[in-house]
Amino acid sequence: MFGSVTIIGSGRVGSAVSARLRERGISVADDGDLVVLCVPDTAIAEVAQQVEPGPWIAHVSGATPLAALAPHARRFSVHPLQTFTRARGPEQLDGAWGAVTAESDEGREAGFWLARRLGLEPFELADETRPLYHAGAAIASNYLVTLHAVAAELFRAANAPPEALVPLMRRTIENNFELTGPIERGDWATVEAHRRATRAEKPELVSLYDVLAEATAR
Repeated sequence: MFGSVTIIGSGRVGSAVSARLRERGISVADDGDLVVLCVPDTAIAEVAQQVEPGPWIAHVSGATPLAALAPHARRFSVHPLQTFTRARGPEQLDGAWGAVTAESDEGREAGFWLARRLGLEPFELADETRPLYHAGAAIASNYLVTLHAVAAELFRAANAPPEALVPLMRRTIENNFELTGPIERGDWATVEAHRRATRAEKPELVSLYDVLAEATAR
């Protein structure tokens, strides 16, 4: 659909996107038929205004509405539902899904084209539901980091090796998030023992434990 693509931004996402397009034989040039903004969310609107109207334009943000791409009319977004690091390359896109938001059939087609060229499994996402979608993504990815940090803190307090948590967390994902443990068994005495021990050693974590326990019980 596009013979060449211009990538603006060379951060964690931009570098992976550029490398993947080159892998797929798509020219990455300064005057592409499509301009993809891989810049921080707060910079999208400003950068979009600096792009001369004409080519299609897109951003890769999960939270930013299409209105940020004004004044461009031919616009869409593709959000790779994945976490990225500079230590890895375009293979980070493999197996991930891509949320495509567009305002026309042509925009949808363009979004699906880009998603598939990047190796993503595309799905449609309405612009108005973007905040809800991004909240779910943040819980799944960002808060996993928080959960690991909190669990590691309790392990260190118990003189247990925090690195032992990683295989447990991986297996939970591999087991399709099947719930096990005291709440699944209805063992509230053990849950209360958790709370007492946490209150004694790490009282600042008790409220977090309680919120998570309540959500898990539901």
